[in-house]
Amino acid sequence: MPTPPRHVVHLIYRFTTGGLENVVVQLINNLPHGEFRHTVVSITDADPLFVKRIARTDVEVICLDKPPGQPFALYPQTYRLLRRLKPDVVHTCNLAALEFMPMAALARVPLRVHAEHGMDMGEINTKSSRYLTLRKIYKRFVHEFIAVSAPLHGYLQHKLGVSPAHVHLIPNGVDTQQFRPARAQDPVPPGFPFERDKHWVIGTVGRQVHIKNPLMLVDAFISLAQSDLAGTERMRLAMVGDGPMQSEISERLRAADLEHRAWLPGVRSDVAEILRALDCFVLPSLSEGTSCTLQEAMATGLPIVVTDVGGNAELLEHGACGALVPSGNTQALARQLLEQFQQGPGNPMAATALTSVNHRYGLTGVMQKYRNIFHRQ
Repeated sequence: MPTPPRHVVHLIYRFTTGGLENVVVQLINNLPHGEFRHTVVSITDADPLFVKRIARTDVEVICLDKPPGQPFALYPQTYRLLRRLKPDVVHTCNLAALEFMPMAALARVPLRVHAEHGMDMGEINTKSSRYLTLRKIYKRFVHEFIAVSAPLHGYLQHKLGVSPAHVHLIPNGVDTQQFRPARAQDPVPPGFPFERDKHWVIGTVGRQVHIKNPLMLVDAFISLAQSDLAGTERMRLAMVGDGPMQSEISERLRAADLEHRAWLPGVRSDVAEILRALDCFVLPSLSEGTSCTLQEAMATGLPIVVTDVGGNAELLEHGACGALVPSGNTQALARQLLEQFQQGPGNPMAATALTSVNHRYGLTGVMQKYRNIFHRQ
């Protein structure tokens, strides 16, 4: 009698555009279909457009519609849901989902796996040990931990005290078939307002929230545009994504009379095509694990400037694959952007990044590592 597929429940805070959510979609689409089946449980809600990225037709997406505040009222509902679903594996991501691991243990889920993708603003802004204490409380309900970057791997071992045998470093993977360098015949993405060769487009992709620090990029762009330095009149800005800071971004560009030189299209499903239309990629975050979008920019062969936080330096091989600037230092970012612009085409770091991402972060190898963990018992 054939072995039934292992049922994996991915329990996450919200199922919408984002790095860790993209990893969940990768797992669903790329783990062997006859070997695994999947359910997504979103503690809050799900974006219908993002759900369409799932290529399988047998995946149920369940939303718990959590109200603001502590999640404890949802515990009984989550317990009953897991008893009904009878998963072989529960896979949670980040602290907001880790808080539900006691219910997975109570529901006797055989294998409980937790992945850390990065810290949120609350953890960055506080000096208290509250978040570490919470993780230590919930640690006992987890069998296997995954860290997407070396700093997070060290945090789980040395701060949280997870045994080395049960913490696994698995960087996010990138689909190097979808994300590839631009070709002359590539069409312009719909609505893209800038012209190849005439304009030099600085771009980023991500949620417009404080932890991504989009205003650092906006301010660096304004500084360059108002500098009157040779060639800066060619510079344009593309910021893909949405979030609570979108109106502040627009207002700052409007106040500088630079709205006409910026493109803010919101969330897009054609990120690969948009990256190929850029001339330089920027990631100005305050914190990162392993940034999926940074990997995608590397696979596109773009010149890259990022803040030196989280797993960014590791991804860029400490400056071999792109430029690192101090977090929050707008002038350092502006100087690096000007240097990338003045260097022109044929950026050697971009070529190194392309080779590195293909060798180190190919999707096949990453999926195999998750496959091995999801088969543990």
